[in-house]
Amino acid sequence: MKMKMNIFSFLYLYSLLFSLLNIHRVSSRNVSDHASSPPRGWNSYDSFCWTISEQEFLHNAELISQRLLPHGYEYAVVDYLWYRRKVPGASVESLGFDVIDEWGRMIPDPDRWPSSKDGKGFTEVAKKVHSLGLKFGIHVMRGLGTQAFNANTPILDITTGGPYQESGRQWRAQDMGLKERACAWMPHGFMSVNTNLGAGRAFLRSVYTQYAEWGVDFVKHDCVFGDDLDIAEISFVSEVLEELDRPILYSLSPGTSVTPAMAKNVIGLVNMYRITGDDWDSWGDVASHFDVTRDFSVANMIGASGLKGKSWPDLDMLPLGWLTDPGSNEGPHRKCNLNLDEQKTQMTLWSIAKSPLMFGGDVRALDDSTYNLITNPIILEINSFSSNNKEFPYATAKHNSKGRKQVLPGDSGLLKDDGKMDACILSLTSCGDLRAKGWTSETRDQDIAQVCWKDSLRSKNQAPFCLYKRRPLLAAQQYEVQPHLLASDTAGFFCLDASPKKKLTSKELRRGTFSPCKWDSNQLWELSHNGTLINSYSGQCAIINTVEANVVSSGVRAWVATGRQGQLYLAFFNLYSERITMSAKISDLASALPAKNLKNSSCKGKEIWTGKYVGATKESISAAVESHGCALFVLYCK
Repeated sequence: MKMKMNIFSFLYLYSLLFSLLNIHRVSSRNVSDHASSPPRGWNSYDSFCWTISEQEFLHNAELISQRLLPHGYEYAVVDYLWYRRKVPGASVESLGFDVIDEWGRMIPDPDRWPSSKDGKGFTEVAKKVHSLGLKFGIHVMRGLGTQAFNANTPILDITTGGPYQESGRQWRAQDMGLKERACAWMPHGFMSVNTNLGAGRAFLRSVYTQYAEWGVDFVKHDCVFGDDLDIAEISFVSEVLEELDRPILYSLSPGTSVTPAMAKNVIGLVNMYRITGDDWDSWGDVASHFDVTRDFSVANMIGASGLKGKSWPDLDMLPLGWLTDPGSNEGPHRKCNLNLDEQKTQMTLWSIAKSPLMFGGDVRALDDSTYNLITNPIILEINSFSSNNKEFPYATAKHNSKGRKQVLPGDSGLLKDDGKMDACILSLTSCGDLRAKGWTSETRDQDIAQVCWKDSLRSKNQAPFCLYKRRPLLAAQQYEVQPHLLASDTAGFFCLDASPKKKLTSKELRRGTFSPCKWDSNQLWELSHNGTLINSYSGQCAIINTVEANVVSSGVRAWVATGRQGQLYLAFFNLYSERITMSAKISDLASALPAKNLKNSSCKGKEIWTGKYVGATKESISAAVESHGCALFVLYCK
């Protein structure tokens, strides 16, 4: 036993030493290994929403430098609306309170960011952040601000230093802004620009060149991915960042309705990309990440080639510690709602799935429990250096209460209740996805036609998933008017939206929603001859998935990965509301990780959250796992 203690004490100290020296590693990266491991840092959104000031931000940055930078948390990021005046009437949804320069570009609100006066922008803030050994990041929105569009500002040509001119005339915001492509969750605030026009490209180039001049190291680009996919803007921004002398890490957000097929179109252009809705401190939000995370690991997209380095699927910030509320007009005022077991589950999943780790709590109020959680050396070692990360489908579970089924293995590791009805969920995917070719249309009567998903649902008790539209809208197709409106038959004045009207949290996200019919482009659809249903707003196609009700809110999951020193990582997750015992056979671990050659192996190790040791075994690894909790093993097998 003493020998075991010495071995694991050594391993723990080794991992701790890695974390303490990580500052040297992240500061000495060059362009060729940009985002070589999942980026790590702090973002202001979870604790300040949009209201953070220069003083509050720099105070947090100082503490990040002192307490978190030694553990690799190197980015300090200002989230959205740093350009909005914090005055009566201003809010997330307001219009007319933004500060813009003469070229229609967003600049910091001088009342909240006093060092930005006299055209300095974020230059002074970036210098202070850099002096602390950190890197500076900002959140930006898609394209052009509505305020600049309404003012019809001129466009800066950075090659001449004057207004952009082409074909003998001066171009302005209204010449290249696409008002019909407003940001779905902030429709009053921002819109796409036409990147097919020289004016549109000149505007974006001037914006991102200015960020580089300010000293920005990280850009979180919102409302261009997922339901709001704008591949043209992503591609051009990536091209501009590629050309800049200053390396800038490129992150996409938010990411509702993202699929691996969609993400494959952007992973080579970016370094991070959100694959979920906003994650907040509720168990429903945490549990909703398991399916999508599994899908991206199966697609081998963890650590794929990206902009000047690698790219990483992003599960969103970590809403731990001292927080505020989404959409709030005030700063941090409450503790995280997740209990400690739920926090460990979130941190373990984010780590073993190799998501970027962006802490969201107010660092000024960082308590010991949260600090120890986000700086756990084993967690950080797994996040940075593990490989072969994947969901482990062979875990079994035993309920500890009487009258329940005892051992319930399954293909997905889920403990499923009987008698649940299937539910259909409409989501969006790339139109190149073969699964999207599943729609048919037929006339139901003289006035109404039906568009149905041709694949049968699992349950015989459910009717096919169909949408309805009136014949005049169908007739428009005969004259090559491509978009048309789909409405439900039972609610004639409610139409299908392609994207949510607000920034949804993961638990709120319901793909495919109905709202009062308008001629917004996100309600306009085209049924293609190949059976795809194309949305005019996003250019994506609708797809129907059938899922068993409540599968993301309960069940068991497990993940495996391998370490750089030959160790094996095994994580159990209990999504149930009761304590259970989970197990994994060594033979099944051998099947999941064939390269490890674990057949007939004996494994021993340690569970890191309880500190309990696992004696040598050739049979199985087991642990009692608390409700919504997890177990994380470091194993050595011979």
